[in-house]
Amino acid sequence: MTEASRHRTRLVGLGLSALFVVLAGKAGYLALSPDRESGHLVARAGEQVARADIVDRNGEQLATSVTVYSLVANPQLIWDPREVATRLAGVLPEIDTASLTERLSDQSREFVWVKRGLTPRQRQTVFDLGLEGLWFKEEISRAYPRGTLAGQVLGFVNVDGVGAGGVEFSQNERLTAGGEPLRLTIDNGVQAAVEAELATSAAADGFEGAAVILLEARTGEVRAMASWPPFNPNRSSDIAMDDPSRMNRATGALYELGSVFKPLTVAAALEAGAIRPTDMFDVRRPIEMRGYTISDIHPIGTRVDVTTIIAESSNIGTVHINEKLGPRRQQEFLKTAGLLDRSPVELSGSAAPILPERMDDLTAATMAYGHGIAVTPMAFLSAFAAFANGGERVQPTLIVDETRKPKRVRVMSAITADLVNAMMREAVLTGTGKNAEVGGYRVAGKTGTAEKPVPGGYDDGRNISSFAAIFPYDSPQYAMIVTLDDPKAGPGGSVASQNAAPTAGRIIERVAPLLGIAPRFEDFRPAGDAYRSGDERTSL
Repeated sequence: MTEASRHRTRLVGLGLSALFVVLAGKAGYLALSPDRESGHLVARAGEQVARADIVDRNGEQLATSVTVYSLVANPQLIWDPREVATRLAGVLPEIDTASLTERLSDQSREFVWVKRGLTPRQRQTVFDLGLEGLWFKEEISRAYPRGTLAGQVLGFVNVDGVGAGGVEFSQNERLTAGGEPLRLTIDNGVQAAVEAELATSAAADGFEGAAVILLEARTGEVRAMASWPPFNPNRSSDIAMDDPSRMNRATGALYELGSVFKPLTVAAALEAGAIRPTDMFDVRRPIEMRGYTISDIHPIGTRVDVTTIIAESSNIGTVHINEKLGPRRQQEFLKTAGLLDRSPVELSGSAAPILPERMDDLTAATMAYGHGIAVTPMAFLSAFAAFANGGERVQPTLIVDETRKPKRVRVMSAITADLVNAMMREAVLTGTGKNAEVGGYRVAGKTGTAEKPVPGGYDDGRNISSFAAIFPYDSPQYAMIVTLDDPKAGPGGSVASQNAAPTAGRIIERVAPLLGIAPRFEDFRPAGDAYRSGDERTSL
């Protein structure tokens, strides 16, 4: 062998040795990387504290923390960024090949996120590709095992595990600390029943959106809060920020709720001594007020008492009652009822009411029957629940706290509450709320239909339909509101008596047994004061 040949042989040997050193160095890097599990390179998430679970009032799980793996890359260990990006996009279609190629080509970086929260199947598929410069980072993620159940109430966390909506956001500090589960006042069984009936109503009435809240009047605890369309927090990253399912319409949407305000107007007037239950009012002619006409959808055409005004939902009669009350006392009552402020429930999206720019005789008249004032269903129900709690409203809550002493505000006397309850019972027995009656559970309540506001006025072809209820009437425990946004017109029109009221009735029929309320049917006994039934008291 010539000297030149021996020199070339030495050069080749040195080159192969250098290549071996490089490969050995990379192998050593990988061998010294964090733990391997089943051949996967895994970088553990340190001592990250698992976010506390969220459970319902009975301890049933609603949200929990689980371990997931995210795919990361070190560009300095990748020989062909385009090939790696292309092959990854083949098994993870949501990856943008051009964008990932650009990021993997940046040799100044040692860490690049490729995809967060891989499924076990995705993780295995990526591993089987055998690509260089990749590893799996172990992280703690959030899971909602019941899917859409109470989705808007629970909210969601962002990609970094920080609360970004609902209770996850409002209670983020408490949840981040870990420890014992956060217990909500929601009852999973009751919540599921409410959501099922709301879905049935959506199929029948075709509304744009809806909200239902069920409140225990004595404690202020929310037993169910549903919003339509439903929201699945497991898919929060895939749902557009402006998607209507993200809004909790129970606390974040503002509505002119219409005639469900009438019992409050009557209660204010009775409490102030401005009227008596037996007073008669002439509702035969519409009221003309500064160029506006206030009339009744179904004219009554005679003089009527206060009970008939509630039962038949007379706008004219309600305005006459409010004239005796006066704007000043009306505003004082609404403030005491909490309707001039946002609801203090533990959700950051609780919206403040929209009030008239100027309070005068016209705005006072329309507010008396629920027009010209927009509030959330939660704010309204907090006030309305006073009828089921001897005239006191209690601050609503979604969090179980054994040490909590409910904040009580007296809105009206117990006598006034009983009088108005009797009127609302008559509305269900003989008036506009007949479709909400449920045998054995004795519902009292009020319908409300309001035209949707649009720039420059109202759209008479689109309504907000509501039904507010208390039950059982003769021993009130719960208050509920059903609000439907723009239901389609059925055979009886798109009024609350034809959609919100029957929806409320179906919900009560399903949830009352779950709440431990035993049905009671009227027994047939001789008439007389000593045997007067609850229904017979409605003439008061």
